[in-house]
This record gives sequence, structure tokens and C-alpha cells, in this order.
Amino acid sequence: MNRAEPSFFQIRLAKSTQDLMAAQRLRYRVFVEELGGTGPMVDHDARLERDEFDPVVDHLCLVDTRRNAETLDHVVGVYRLLPGDRAAEFGRFYCDTEYDLAPLRASGRPLLELGRSCVHADYRGGSGMFLMWNALSDYVLEKKSEILFGVASFHGTDVQMLAPSLSWLHHQHMAPVDLRPRAQPDGFVDMDLITPERLDRREAMVGMPALIKAYLRVGGLVGEGAYVDRAFNTTDVFLMMDTSEMSPRHKQFYESRRHTS
Repeated sequence: MNRAEPSFFQIRLAKSTQDLMAAQRLRYRVFVEELGGTGPMVDHDARLERDEFDPVVDHLCLVDTRRNAETLDHVVGVYRLLPGDRAAEFGRFYCDTEYDLAPLRASGRPLLELGRSCVHADYRGGSGMFLMWNALSDYVLEKKSEILFGVASFHGTDVQMLAPSLSWLHHQHMAPVDLRPRAQPDGFVDMDLITPERLDRREAMVGMPALIKAYLRVGGLVGEGAYVDRAFNTTDVFLMMDTSEMSPRHKQFYESRRHTS
């Protein structure tokens, strides 16, 4: 997967230490400088957001070829991908610290964890994320993944401020019980904060991060409870997509890529 798009963008899996460090630099800009997060392996002097999963996962990078790779400025979007077989060898998924993934493991189906998704502030709202989703589709087909999952974050830890959005997810997009992870007790907060008859869809959507809305549009489902991550100053929700249950429109997109890849 090193296919150049017909523009100044390239989409590729990180192929060098330079690519990896540029991805970590972008993550630092977003998760540390913008959102106020931190972590035991974050290198503030070098401005790199990193952790123990980085050597194990694949980093899907959106590269702007006009930017300087020598200054680690060329990666403007990134997705971190961890296939289930590789997670089994490593011993865990990233999400294990926040959610009980036993239902997914018990399904016996091929899993793919998506994480650390971020886009440089100058590229949000443009074509970059669409190009990354195209490349992600190729990756999913190549790995024969069936269930895609990860955590997506609301900025801040004041759950009452997030109540409309969290409640909408709880009442409208809950995963089936046989596949439904539950937030770990140390950070668990109930998302059933507003009764269905009092919910305002518009209010819920206004407060919903763009990434979560994108997942919902392609049939995304949530786990039980949110997880408050104080180290990263976020409230996280578990999101999953079952490719066998995708909307016909999105499934057609995947099928077209299968025949053209």
C-alpha cells in the first residue's frame, strides 16, 4: 500500500523511522498540544506522542509531499492499525485498558483495532480524511477483517456537558449484547443520562465529534458506558463496525474496492 493519489497527497503505511516519528509528532500536536493529554512515554522535549504499541501496529499515514520530511512535518494525517492476530502475539489491544473486549474475542471473527486517528488542523474538512478512509478500506480487505473497533474521544471529562451526545449514542447506537464491550470499572460512566423522550437530536449532534459522526454514518455502534481518561483529558466511547452489517451503500463501496484492487 504505497499508492500515490493524483495530487500532492500520498497515502502509505509508515515505511521508515522518519515516517513513524512524523506520525508521533502529529499526534503530539493534536493529543498533547491541542487536547492537553500526556502519557508515560510522551517525549515533550522532542514533541513526540508515543507508547508501547508503536513498534507493533501499522501506521497509515497521509503525506503532503510539499512539506518537509526532514523536520518531521510531512505526515498530516494518521491512523494506527492493529490486526487481531498481531494483538494476540503482543498480548493485548490498546482498548483493553478501557473496555472489556471479551465479547469480541469470543466471537472468533477477524478483528482490527483502529486508534490514534488524527488530522493536522490545516487539513480538516478537506479531502484528506476521505483518502485515508479509502486506504483503510484497502487494508481491511487485504487483512480480511470483519469487525473494526476503537475508542473515539470527546474533549474534556465533564460528563454532564456531554450528556446529550452520550445519551443519544446510548439510546440510538448500542451494539448487540453478544458483541458489546463494557467500559472498565476504573473509568466507567453511564451514558444513559437523558431519557429518550427528552433527547434533542440536533443538540446531540452539535456536540458530537466529527470522527464519531463519520462512524455513525457507516453503521457504527457503541459499547456499554463511556470511559473517562483523565491523562488525555478525554471522555472515550467504544465504537465498532461490523462489516457484515454495514449499510448497503457502504458495503457497495467495499465490494467495488474488492473488484478494483
